[in-house]
Amino acid sequence: MGKKLIEVALPLEAINIASAREKQPGIGAHPRGLHLWWARRPQAAARAVIFAQMVDDPTSYVDTLLNDPKKIKVAEIELKRRLDAWNVRCGLYDDAQKNGDGSIPEPGETPKLEDCITDIERQRLFDIIEELVLWENTNNLDVLEKARYEILNSWRRTCFQNAEHPKASELFDQNKLPGFHDPFAGGGAIPLEAQRLGLASFASDLNPVAVLINKGMIEIPQKFAGLEPVNPDSLQKAGLQTWEGAQGLTEDIRYYGEWMRDKAEELIGNLYPNFEITQQIVNDRSDLSKYLGQKLPVIAYIWARTVKSPNPAFRHVDVPLVSNFMLSTKAGKEAYIEPVINAYNYKLTVSNGKPHDVAIKSRGTTVGKRGGFLCLMSNTPITYEYIREEGMAGRIGLRLMAIVAGGDRGRVYLPPTDEMEALALSANSGWKPETPLHGKCRVNVSLYGMDTYGDLYSPRQLIALSTFSDMIQDVRIKVKNDAISAGLSDDSKALSHGGLGATAYADAVAMYMAFTISRLADYNSSIATWKPSGEQVMQTFKRQALQMTWDFPESNVLGNSGICWKSAVKYTADNLKITSRLSAIPGNSCQQDASQQSISIGKVISTDPPYYDNIGYADLSDFFYVWLRRALKDVFPELFTTMAVPKAEELVATPYRHGSKEKAEAFFLEGMTKAMHCLAKQAHPAFPVTIYYAFKQSETEDETGTTRTGWETFLDAVIRAGFSLTGTWPIRTELANKVIGLNANVLASSIVLVCRQRNADALSITRREGFSALNS
Repeated sequence: MGKKLIEVALPLEAINIASAREKQPGIGAHPRGLHLWWARRPQAAARAVIFAQMVDDPTSYVDTLLNDPKKIKVAEIELKRRLDAWNVRCGLYDDAQKNGDGSIPEPGETPKLEDCITDIERQRLFDIIEELVLWENTNNLDVLEKARYEILNSWRRTCFQNAEHPKASELFDQNKLPGFHDPFAGGGAIPLEAQRLGLASFASDLNPVAVLINKGMIEIPQKFAGLEPVNPDSLQKAGLQTWEGAQGLTEDIRYYGEWMRDKAEELIGNLYPNFEITQQIVNDRSDLSKYLGQKLPVIAYIWARTVKSPNPAFRHVDVPLVSNFMLSTKAGKEAYIEPVINAYNYKLTVSNGKPHDVAIKSRGTTVGKRGGFLCLMSNTPITYEYIREEGMAGRIGLRLMAIVAGGDRGRVYLPPTDEMEALALSANSGWKPETPLHGKCRVNVSLYGMDTYGDLYSPRQLIALSTFSDMIQDVRIKVKNDAISAGLSDDSKALSHGGLGATAYADAVAMYMAFTISRLADYNSSIATWKPSGEQVMQTFKRQALQMTWDFPESNVLGNSGICWKSAVKYTADNLKITSRLSAIPGNSCQQDASQQSISIGKVISTDPPYYDNIGYADLSDFFYVWLRRALKDVFPELFTTMAVPKAEELVATPYRHGSKEKAEAFFLEGMTKAMHCLAKQAHPAFPVTIYYAFKQSETEDETGTTRTGWETFLDAVIRAGFSLTGTWPIRTELANKVIGLNANVLASSIVLVCRQRNADALSITRREGFSALNS
């Protein structure tokens, strides 16, 4: 079979620029916003790779090109230009143009019409890719149709060339494109882009969180595409507009999200009172006089962890562990926390303006990077060893440091009150996740007595998340009843069993509400952070691990700004809407072990498997699983049969699971070889398989300049599985400045391997020779 474009050439610069731009903030709604996933591939890169692995390289149909008078005419002009240049090179050379030894440079081969016509055609395909990868063209139907036409054209050529294939009727039906499969679907970027390019898309993953994300991206929006919203408000406007793609579904998400917020207000609204500006407060803060008597809406509460002072004279004092006293560092809007210390205790106040000791305030009570903290009362050092002892004994407490409220011109920073602190700490949800932390989720926080996922939240954070989770069943019932009233038939068939009626639609809305809870869980934990330069809450997962924080923001989830339920619902709906143009193309997501699945049979395959030992997806996704399970175990019972995400079969080289680094590597090699063997055996014979490997900077070399453990082990699995490599492409799919850890473990580039099943009579070389050739 002829070569595909990706086996010959790619416009790498355009793909890399588009991929990097996509990772930058400010691009608006994006499919990744539906639910967090780690090391997700950029949509632009996935789109370009799939297109290039499906369209023919012009060398595969050069005879057809040479029979096209229009293309020949253009190629002849190019040939003349090349011949003129070649003739110049063949002419006399002056001394400056001669080689160092005085010889005349070789002019190169004589230009040929065949080369000109294939180069021009290849550039035409490059132009399509360069247009296709632009973020603003993500849902541009004109651009997408152009790409789909090229894919279909190449497919029809392939079917014609394989008309005598023994399985021609099964594999080469020119009226039906082959399906697509990603067996390590993860965050869903690759299956979504296959669907965008016109392929029926199948996603599978062992991880139930990944399965849900893919259902939310490629399966559910298509099932209910074009459906009018069922909520009562929209019914009153029936016939006034058309509902394309997932627009009706997103409208219902907004409506029922608001309904849930109103119900939550009834249940826990008393835990989030407004802040009243009293005369006493104004006496201390004259800048607040204009708000006298007003009750300002609270946006967030700033907390610090505390321990008993190690100084015997102040053992009665719970001293704060603070990384930064600054609340805002925006020019003209500076605000900070000011400790006021007396002989026996301290209080915390809030001041506006730029402090004279900004550098000191920005250090909080810390001592350097690893020096621990200082006792606020006595300046006695508080070592990490002491803090760990207190944490393991359950003696780390919380202290309210400041309150962030909404004013008439942005944020207003207010002092804490005893009443506000006592109210927050008195909250009791009656339940918290008892699932233990594992792997990189344990490595830091568990040193301080935080051993379960429930330990990662303050009391009020727990009751907020529990309340919304428990309301999922209520909203299912309401959506179902409203859907029936709106005229949607009901077969009582659940979404998980292929239903399309009112019951299934209610399940779909419930799932997106659960995604909204996941967003709150990420931004409203006690290891989230406050960013003074942006006056904003930053998420828990700033890196691919759980990192201990000493002071943290708690958001008012019932508020109207910042991190709140209302904004999280809008975020979910806006990001779902980005898939709305894919309505006619089916998708499916299911839970499968990549080493045992048979979904790939006869399909186009592009995948992004685990990166050896770099990311423990199962360990990390327990953070969300504990809340998703509570909310959705009745909606997707088959996905939530276990208390935690399955880990034993996950294909990562994690020493703590296998007893040693050597055993972990052996497990990874054996499992990945089986998974790759499935792909080599099952992939559609007309198309190469493309496999991403995210290249860690720390893998580039060790002290001897030779070690590439994860890379070599992964390649070993690919080769053992029966693949041969027909191309490799370095694609920058991650921002170079992305925070992943404190070392050089930055997944800056992906190597895209282009593979085909190896012929039985293929020549063999040694492992060392193979790696040497790939790395050269």
